[in-house]
Amino acid sequence: MSGQTEKSWKTLNKDLERISALEQAMSYTARPLVAPGIALAFMALTGIITAVLTGFDPMGLIVVAAAIIGAYMAINIGANDVANNMGPAVGARALTIGTALIIAAICETAGALIAGGDVVGTVSRGIIAPESVAETQVFIWAMMAALLAGALWVNLATWIGAPVSTTHSIVGGVMGAGIAAAGFAAVNWPMMGRIAASWVISPVLGGIFAALFLAVIKSRIIYRPNMIEAARLWVPILIGIMGGCFTTYLALKGLDKVYKVSFGNAVLLGLVFGLLLTFIMRPVIRRQS
Repeated sequence: MSGQTEKSWKTLNKDLERISALEQAMSYTARPLVAPGIALAFMALTGIITAVLTGFDPMGLIVVAAAIIGAYMAINIGANDVANNMGPAVGARALTIGTALIIAAICETAGALIAGGDVVGTVSRGIIAPESVAETQVFIWAMMAALLAGALWVNLATWIGAPVSTTHSIVGGVMGAGIAAAGFAAVNWPMMGRIAASWVISPVLGGIFAALFLAVIKSRIIYRPNMIEAARLWVPILIGIMGGCFTTYLALKGLDKVYKVSFGNAVLLGLVFGLLLTFIMRPVIRRQS
C-alpha cells in the first residue's frame, strides 16, 4: 500500500512538472505577441474614439481611417525615436524603463501639441499645394497614402535596424503622393530645397555644438584634479544652458499660437530661466555628489 502511494505521488509530481513546463512554454511563445497586441488595441481604441467624436458620420469614416493610420505612425515613431532618446538614460540606470516611458509619452505629446504647428503647416501645404490637385477627394487620398507610406517605411526600417528619420519618411511620402496625384509641377521645389538643406545643416551644427560642449566638459570637469568639485561648479551651468535653450525655443514655437513673442524677448526669457535653473540645481548637484 505504501509503495502504491509513493508511486502515485511520483506520477502526480511528473504531471505537475509537465503542466509547469507547458505553462512556461506557452508564456515564452506568447511573449512576442504582447507588443503587437497592445499596438492593435491602441489603434482600435483610437478608431473608436474618433468615430464617437465624429458622430459615426459616413463621411467621417475617412477621418477614422486617417486617425487609425496616424496611431500606427505614432507607434512607429515611439519605437524609433523614444529608444534613441531614452535608451542611454535607461542603459545608464539613471531612469527606470517605466519612468522613461512616462517622460517620453508626456514630452512626445507636448512637443506635438505645443511646437508641432509649423511642421504640420509645412507638411500639409508647404510641400504640395492643395489647389494643385484638381479634386479634393484625390488630395485627401494622396495625403492618407503619404501617411501610410511613411508609417510603413519607419516600421520596416526600425524592424531591420536601419537608420531612419520619421521626418524624412513623411516628407518623402507627401512628395511622392503629390507627384503621383498631380505630377512634378505640384511640388514646391524651393521649399523642398530648404527642407533638404536643413537635413544637412542641422546635423553639422549639432555636431559642432556637441564637440564644443564635450571640449568644455573634458577641460573643465574630467581632466581636473578634483573632478567632483569641478562638476559641482559646471554641471549646474550646463543644465542652465540646456534649460535656457529649451525655454527660448518653446517661447518662439509653443507660445506663438497663444501670444506672439519676439526673438529678443524669447532670448531674454531663456536667459532668465537658465540663470534661475542654474541656481536651483547647485544644491541638488552638491547633494548628489
